This record gives sequence, structure tokens and C-alpha cells, in this order.
Amino acid sequence: MKIYEASFVLTVIGNLIYHVSQKSIPKTVNPFFVYMIIYSIALLGCVIGSLFYSSGGSMAQTLRSTNWAVIAAGIAVFSIEIGFLLAYRAGWNLSSAAMACSVAVTILLVPIGVLLFRERLSTSRILGTILCFLGLYLVAKQ
Repeated sequence: MKIYEASFVLTVIGNLIYHVSQKSIPKTVNPFFVYMIIYSIALLGCVIGSLFYSSGGSMAQTLRSTNWAVIAAGIAVFSIEIGFLLAYRAGWNLSSAAMACSVAVTILLVPIGVLLFRERLSTSRILGTILCFLGLYLVAKQ
């Protein structure tokens, strides 16, 4: 399996585990303590992974090369994590919360990709975006 396919499979499997485990976290525990534990496990995974990933330089070089995007991504990850945990605690279904959020993000990323990153918008992507709007409406409708 090439890296293109492997990255997709890893992301799908990770998302499946992520949402099932998010939905299964007891409502009685403090979500911020939960994420301290989760991020500690993720940090350990990153430390181990860095031992096997040779390109990209050292930690010191990476820190010197870090820009606003790394800080923004950290804030975004925290927001996503807490957002999904609170959504599941508020009663969102496992089958619709992730889909509704993913579709909404996809719809919002289309103009961002076109305007900021000069991505091309084909007829099929325009049609797909329209179908996403329809799908979001149907999924979010109660």
C-alpha cells in the first residue's frame, strides 16, 4: 500500500476509533482532565514516532521553524476535541454528529480553497458542494 492510500486508511480508522471512544467517555468525568490524559497518550505516541521519522530536522529546528499555523492547529485540535465531546454529551447521535460537522466544514473549505489557495472549482465539485448542502440539511434536520 502506498503512502497515499495508507494515509487515507489510517485517517479513517483513527476517526472511527475517535468517534466511538468520544461517545463512550463517561459523562460524569471532567472533560478537561480527560483531555489531559488523552494528550499525554498522544504525546507519548509522538515521542515514539519521532524516533523512527528521520526527515524534518530536530525538535529545536522544528521549534525555530514554527509559524502561526502550528499554534492555530493546536487551538483547532483542542476546539474539535472538546466540541465533539460536548456534542455527544448534549445528545448528538454518533451517526450524525461527525457527518454534519464534516459536511459543514467541507462546504466552508470550498470558498477558502478557491480564494486563499487558488484551487480550481470544477463543475463536478460545484455539484458535489450543492449535494453536500442538501445532505447537511437532511442529516441535521430533526
